[in-house]
Amino acid sequence: MDKINIGMVGYKFMGKAHSNAYRALPMFFPKSAVKPVLKVICGRDPIGVEQAREQFGWESSETDWRQLVQRDDIDLVDINAPSDAHKEIALAAAAAGKHLFCEKPLAMTLEDSREMLRAAEKAGIKHMVGFNYRFSPAVQLAKKLIEEGRIGHIYHFRAKFLQDWIIDPGFPLVWRLQRDIAGSGSHGDLGAHLIDMARFLVGEFNEVIGMSETFIKERPLASDASGLSAKGIEEETHGEVTVDDATLFMARFMNGTLGSFETSRLAAGHRCVNGFEINGSKGSIKFDFERMNELQVYFTDDAEDVQGFRRVMATDPAHTYMYAWWPAGHSIGFEHTFTHEVLEFMQAIAENRQPVPNFNDGVKCQEVLEAVDLSIAERRWVLINELR
Repeated sequence: MDKINIGMVGYKFMGKAHSNAYRALPMFFPKSAVKPVLKVICGRDPIGVEQAREQFGWESSETDWRQLVQRDDIDLVDINAPSDAHKEIALAAAAAGKHLFCEKPLAMTLEDSREMLRAAEKAGIKHMVGFNYRFSPAVQLAKKLIEEGRIGHIYHFRAKFLQDWIIDPGFPLVWRLQRDIAGSGSHGDLGAHLIDMARFLVGEFNEVIGMSETFIKERPLASDASGLSAKGIEEETHGEVTVDDATLFMARFMNGTLGSFETSRLAAGHRCVNGFEINGSKGSIKFDFERMNELQVYFTDDAEDVQGFRRVMATDPAHTYMYAWWPAGHSIGFEHTFTHEVLEFMQAIAENRQPVPNFNDGVKCQEVLEAVDLSIAERRWVLINELR
């Protein structure tokens, strides 16, 4: 197979990011073996989805995802619609024998995510979940340093994902602030990325304990709202915010590493601070996605008079993926992580293996998310095995 026809459900923020990734792949990674073809884009609003089709470069558009998944000319279904739609679309697409690429969090609940995994395995299809931050070259370098033992035994993993886009109490009640559509707030939206990053770099979770808060309980309604913005705000009419604004939790990993995690959408001055620090017996690593091309590295065996964190620019061809982009020292951005993600999926299809991360990783992330929720509800430490 030298090409694969994509059908995508969703055309807003993630729809644009995925479309750009598919289009960039053959230009910058021409030897990726399988070329994605932007066959059909799907959304409920016929005017909006047709505008997206023309802007993003898709061949055609649909307004009913049920028709999309049954089309004979579609090989892979890309799901980046709101979280409450993931399960139904994925089950139908799997039954139709389509490969699946689904944004995170994989599902609204742990049981739903397990059902999606079972359906994908039964259908014998390839499946991937959208944890794009794994695919930053600097994060790949962190993984390499850990696997090579260069920072030794890991003692601590601390992570944070902080934003401030809803700090104004007058910001409207978009769907990301409604549990029945989004599933959860900062915990599932931002925390899912931190959990996946921790699993990718450190290993499996053993137990967790957490707390959360919704600081702004009600927000204005709007006549036309997406996940991140709205029009026609009705300042006098309010609705209840049913997700968390911020969640913090501590964790112990199976290998004994201690972890701390913080997510918030009300952290003033933080546009998208997605970072982690790892402390080991031989050194430490620090990463912040706002400076995504850099990795801060410290080694204890450096001479005492020059010890300290060094800034490594992960932009040379020596670093993962960078051979395909620009001359040494030239930075890449957020959108490139999605291109690398799509590269992994296309290569997996060509090599007849499962891409990584896949629905198994989505389920394991959902286990930790729900263990934290249970911990908050019952005010106690929760073993991950309690949810299995």
